[in-house]
Amino acid sequence: MKKIFVTGSSGLIGSEVVVFFAELGWKVHGLDNNQRAVFFGSSGDTRWNQYRLIDELGGSFQHHELDIRDRQGLLDLLKEIKPDAIVHTAAQPSHDLAATITFDDFDTNAVGTFNLLEAARRSCPEAPFIHMSTNKVYGDLPNSISLIELDTRWDYVDQQYRNGIAEDFSIDQSKHSLFGASKLAADIMVQEYGRYFGMPTCCLRGGCLTGPNHSGVELHGFLSYLVQCNLEGREYKIFGYRGKQVRDNIHAYDVARFIKEFILSPRVAEVYNIGGGRANSCSILEAFKYVEKYSGKAQNYIYKDEPRVGDHICYISNLEKMRKHYPSWDITISLEETIQQIVETHTIKRKHNVVSM
Repeated sequence: MKKIFVTGSSGLIGSEVVVFFAELGWKVHGLDNNQRAVFFGSSGDTRWNQYRLIDELGGSFQHHELDIRDRQGLLDLLKEIKPDAIVHTAAQPSHDLAATITFDDFDTNAVGTFNLLEAARRSCPEAPFIHMSTNKVYGDLPNSISLIELDTRWDYVDQQYRNGIAEDFSIDQSKHSLFGASKLAADIMVQEYGRYFGMPTCCLRGGCLTGPNHSGVELHGFLSYLVQCNLEGREYKIFGYRGKQVRDNIHAYDVARFIKEFILSPRVAEVYNIGGGRANSCSILEAFKYVEKYSGKAQNYIYKDEPRVGDHICYISNLEKMRKHYPSWDITISLEETIQQIVETHTIKRKHNVVSM
């Protein structure tokens, strides 16, 4: 039986990967210590997801309570497991929060990734290593692209970017936020281990990764948090750009599907911008309309005319390289269906008094 090792296994992407590969017949080892609850408080708690995976998957899933910053613990664990593939999703995910927990942010995102890479090199260097990076590695340079303001969104003027931002976009000479910088350090290290040691690695530079199992909070988890605010009548804060800032959104299931394709046909030191593409893009104002359609409730919000540091005005992932390298992969879940799933899941959990999402 093949074995896969997934860090951040109780989080959005991690848990989706766990279920996906367990259903394929793999033995899944998950690493998670609920650090999200430390970063974001009870609203970010993911224990519910850990318990769900244990209950639903039984013996095909084994949970390991370990911090990604525990270097020796990782070395020992991977030496014991020797997985056939590694998916690294564990992270401090908020660019807002990073500035207040600078050591925790860098030690988790940069040093934690280095710890895992070295453990993999020593115990299973042939195992495909997939790292969930972020589009924040491009800093605020996407904001230098000429934009036009439309009724409900910003959009690119230059037709070169009609299908989004590609992987050759510069990562230099821009403001990244401390989170973006720590993730960029990890991104470069994953590439370097691939090139220097010949390991099959890839960085997936995610746009908005989302889905019904997201424990969204104000500082991270755009659509999930927006839905929570809508259903509970809480005030949602829009930060700058008149609420017309654009994100492309990809369902966690489609991320897991791409990870499978890479594992089956790995490459060395690759980089992919993984998101929903133009078809699955929306502004905050447009997202309000989708959510209101399925919740039946008007969105309660306020506007603060001060954008977040390093925030993107318009970001759409160009998926052409992914489709070229892996032609059997494409987006299968639309933005509207994704939002509908999030609304329905949050509604069910509220009825059952499950407050941690």
